[in-house]
Amino acid sequence: PFSHLSCIVFRFRSLCRLQRIRGQMMTSQAGAEILVEKVGNAGVITLNRPKALNALNMNMIRLMYPQLKKWETDKETDIVIVKGAGGKAFCAGGDIRAVTEAGKIGDALAKNFFREEYILNNTIGTYQKPYVALIDGITMGGGVGLSVHGRFRVATEKTLFAMPETAIGLFPDVGGGYFLPRLQGQLGLFLALTGFRLKGRDVQRAGVASHFVESQKIAALEKELVDLKTPSIEDVSRVLDSYQKRSSLDAEKPFVLEQHIDLIDKLFQSNSVEGIVHNLKTDGSPFAQKQAETLAKMSPTSLKITFKQLQAGGTMSLQEVLVMEYRLSQACMVYAIRCCFFCVCLVLVDKDHSPKWSPSTLKEVSEQSVEDCFSSLGERDLKL
Repeated sequence: PFSHLSCIVFRFRSLCRLQRIRGQMMTSQAGAEILVEKVGNAGVITLNRPKALNALNMNMIRLMYPQLKKWETDKETDIVIVKGAGGKAFCAGGDIRAVTEAGKIGDALAKNFFREEYILNNTIGTYQKPYVALIDGITMGGGVGLSVHGRFRVATEKTLFAMPETAIGLFPDVGGGYFLPRLQGQLGLFLALTGFRLKGRDVQRAGVASHFVESQKIAALEKELVDLKTPSIEDVSRVLDSYQKRSSLDAEKPFVLEQHIDLIDKLFQSNSVEGIVHNLKTDGSPFAQKQAETLAKMSPTSLKITFKQLQAGGTMSLQEVLVMEYRLSQACMVYAIRCCFFCVCLVLVDKDHSPKWSPSTLKEVSEQSVEDCFSSLGERDLKL
């Protein structure tokens, strides 16, 4: 923890940063960060912040949510397609920098961003019409929340998926507590704790994407989907299946974790993070050693929260998970306001790639402190 004077300086700097960020947001053309089109009976949303790798901010959430709700009840809209502009990313995450700076000074953005983002995630997860996310590029954090809960997620060879939150003092939110425990074996827990990156066809093989289609075929795929007349889920599925069958790129390559999957199931099967670390160190294989080294760099508090989050989320509905994750998000912000290093996101915000976590070891993170993060917020709990 900082001294009182340091905290004052720290929060003043955060306020200045937040004002600069908001100024940049205000100078961008209103509405330009989300492009909305109606093509025939299809609603098409394009995330349009290519210079920021389409990172999701509050303005985008507030444009996207009402549009999805409108199309869901619109008799002239039969299918929704979501994609990213710029050719590099679908959506590289949430605008964590602005949220974190807000959290440090107690600004309402820290509460509102997560609340509205999770409501959007739930809308996607319960959408009554075919929802197709074309994740043709980087898809991390908030971008996962815009895609993984939808019925169809189309990966390409350009897709890069990861939930890197434990490396920046956070936890894999946007419903990570729901979809990660439902991947095969202990794969979801492995991805959540280590932030391991999946690329291309492996995103579909892991179960994160529903289909794999070569990037050069995406434009034709989108046109065919748009041209469908009153498509059912089965109709959309048939089109996606046909394009997947015609996409042979990297089909002969094995899943990147294929030779390690049994070891992951064995070593990540434990009642605690400490148990997993013990398993990795005891095993001694190069793969296990590498994962132990990776976990040693992560926030100890984040690791313990993430472990408990996925344990609990495995038996919860998506709605229950999002309520839980909103509580966790606010616990993170409370730590930031108190000038702790936990959840200050040093790696993202201050470009310091060697964060000094506090507490600095798993042993120092008490079970009670973790439990407290999951406590009900009462009237401030997320309502879905």
